Amino acid sequence: MKRNGLVLSVMVVGIALLLWAGWHNLRERRKAMQEARENHIVLAPEKSGAASSTDSQSPEAEASQMRGKPAPGFTLVTLDGKKVSLSDYKGRPVLVNFWATWCGPCKVEMPWFEEFNKQYAGQGFVILGLADDVDAGKDAIAKVAHKTGVTYPILLTDGKVQKSYAPSGMDYLPMSFYVDRNGVIVEETAGLGSKDEIEAHIKKTIASGGAPTAGGQ
Repeated sequence: MKRNGLVLSVMVVGIALLLWAGWHNLRERRKAMQEARENHIVLAPEKSGAASSTDSQSPEAEASQMRGKPAPGFTLVTLDGKKVSLSDYKGRPVLVNFWATWCGPCKVEMPWFEEFNKQYAGQGFVILGLADDVDAGKDAIAKVAHKTGVTYPILLTDGKVQKSYAPSGMDYLPMSFYVDRNGVIVEETAGLGSKDEIEAHIKKTIASGGAPTAGGQ
């Protein structure tokens, strides 16, 4: 009887531990989701001489500076040392995404980008991820890209391309520019949006600028 009671006690304790672990994991997931919502907009490290965050331009205003304008051209190098130009994708819808290794929301949306990159590849859609913190080092950037599972091109920025896309300063990350087949920026976003919002922007970009050319080029 004593042995049976001991076995029963162990089973009760084991079940209690499993229930506690499940509750704890659920709590952590909810906490992570809440933090992601709270970090909907992430302010980049303050630049020297820049105004305080309370005086800086709102993300909504910043995300409308380039809309309707031709996307600035660039030629940058991938993590593998290959040169890539925006003009290489002329006639195709392109998402130009600025991100950084220290940016939590950037890492949230990157797996979504990877999913959409594959889902809409047949319609010529392509994503270019521009690392905004080259000072972190190529290895650190490659590590984050690998951990998030992205296979689309990751480009090392030169400090000039940021200014061409954000003339008043790239104060918010992530920043995304949706470029249609005619090379026009049809949508611009600052900060982390929902997965559905991102897909809606992608669909709009694909539909804009006319029908795809032969071979998706």
